[in-house]
Amino acid sequence: MTSPQPRPTKPSVLFVCVHNAGRSQMAAGFLTELSKGAVEVRSAGSLPGDQVNPAAVAAMAEVGIDISRATPKVLTTEAVEASDVVITMGCGDVCPVFPGKRYLDWELDDPAGQGVEAVRPIRDEIRTRIENLMDGLLVTARTHPERTTS
Repeated sequence: MTSPQPRPTKPSVLFVCVHNAGRSQMAAGFLTELSKGAVEVRSAGSLPGDQVNPAAVAAMAEVGIDISRATPKVLTTEAVEASDVVITMGCGDVCPVFPGKRYLDWELDDPAGQGVEAVRPIRDEIRTRIENLMDGLLVTARTHPERTTS
């Protein structure tokens, strides 16, 4: 009888911004859509808002991604611990740092209070960063599955 092989888990990413209502929700939407389930995606905020920014929802709908059902969530220690990569988005020292995680800080304009016209360039910058992130995540997952376990 052979012993079962450990199943590699897929890489996981947590996007964090203060209100979890714009940048982090757009990033989560892009990564969920573009990875087609190959990456576990989370988003949270240190002071989550009441709803996702309507301009962010509209801007994402323009590129065929529906984030209208997303809800801002509070950042928890458990979410950070369950993630391989934590990407902060302009939240400065409000965002916690935990040892043993890969951290990236994406400086992006805040879409809060802005219309769709102003949100589009932020959305497009996030998409570019997500595409670059995916290349590295999925290559690491295929070549070094042990590095993607939580």
